[in-house]
Amino acid sequence: MRESTVSEALRHPTWSMGAKITIDSATLMNKGLEVIEAHWLFGFTADQIDIVVHPESIVHSMIELVDGSVIAQMGVTDMRHAIQYALTFPDRQASELASLDLTTLSALHFEPPDPDRFPCLALAYRALRAGGTLPAAMNAANEEAVQAFIDERISLTDIPLVIEAVMDGHQTQPATKLTTILEADGSARLAATVEIQKLPKPASLLA
Repeated sequence: MRESTVSEALRHPTWSMGAKITIDSATLMNKGLEVIEAHWLFGFTADQIDIVVHPESIVHSMIELVDGSVIAQMGVTDMRHAIQYALTFPDRQASELASLDLTTLSALHFEPPDPDRFPCLALAYRALRAGGTLPAAMNAANEEAVQAFIDERISLTDIPLVIEAVMDGHQTQPATKLTTILEADGSARLAATVEIQKLPKPASLLA
């Protein structure tokens, strides 16, 4: 991963997304952000939300009920389903997208993420548990680090290093005012810029 180029990181196997989200997918920060979203949307605690790696991208979410049963939301690999439902909620309307053909699926695979290869996950859980302005600082640092990687100023594995350094230096405040959140965002971006400048140039550019 340390030697991954921008073009390699942007080559997602199943989804076609913008550059920023695709890089977030490469570091799994997109899943970390979704953990935080799930907390605020559905009221679950950090300990109640798990991340599962699913290469086929057919199962988009699963809910475990109190009796141990699991309900999965499945669909074709296309975000237009989710976007349409967000626009029509609570109703569901017909879609022009193809239906999911289960007979074409040979297998579905699931595995836990590797925390050593994807340290952004732990950073996201840390931000959620701490609360306050730390999630805003984490997000701002991630955006700056991802852009620096896209600009070939740092390596892919430098992204979590920048985020962690910014989080370590952030003075978390209660996120009760929008101005406080915006100030946290701005100061985190400045701190990220400083951390990015400390890092050596990616090895791929030195050859």
